Amino acid sequence: MAQLTKKQKEAQAKVDKNKLYTIDEAAALVKDVNTAKFDASVDIAVRLGVDPKKANQMVRGVVSLPHGTGKDVTVLALVTPDKEAEAKAAGADYVGLDEYLDKIKNGWTDVDVIVTMPAVMGKLGPLGRVLGPRGLMPNPKAGTVTTEVGKAVADVKAGKIDFKVDRYGIIHAAIGKVSFEPEKLKDNAAELVQTLQKLKPTAAKGLYMRSITISSTMSPGISIDPKSLNV
Repeated sequence: MAQLTKKQKEAQAKVDKNKLYTIDEAAALVKDVNTAKFDASVDIAVRLGVDPKKANQMVRGVVSLPHGTGKDVTVLALVTPDKEAEAKAAGADYVGLDEYLDKIKNGWTDVDVIVTMPAVMGKLGPLGRVLGPRGLMPNPKAGTVTTEVGKAVADVKAGKIDFKVDRYGIIHAAIGKVSFEPEKLKDNAAELVQTLQKLKPTAAKGLYMRSITISSTMSPGISIDPKSLNV
């Protein structure tokens, strides 16, 4: 295991591992313990009381973060010619169809999100092996397969993210950057957690919100009291 630097040791010393912080305390502390020399991402990990192996306990959805993620999201719009102008006007970084399908076949995946139309999905099926593992396959539930292409692109650019519980029952998502004001981190975290609360499967038994932790890149995790997020 790599040795901790002096700054990392100091950061860890500031976080009480046995304490549940309020979201206000955690949003301020995550900025204070950041040791990265760049504008690091702030991530949230929510452990849910679900069994992801069971279809009726799968938790997946989308949320529009009030203040975005702070990340410049690169969007590819795979659309028919009649929708190209709409996608470009909404801010899509790449717009087209067949030429980009060919690029993807050859291994190009230099985008964060792909938006497309129902009529085009048939062409994306064969690319599932390339797009699936990278989380790039468009999905109607995530709002990335739609006839309202312009709105979908604009939503993604503004901070709409999709999330899915992993095999360990944890939701991971970015909720901003360490340069964000604590209040903005709090708002984004609350929006995500409250959205998850609404998606609680009826088949899930016992405690649903098992734990909530936020951290920045290379910083220690800070445990949050769910009650401070109104859940």
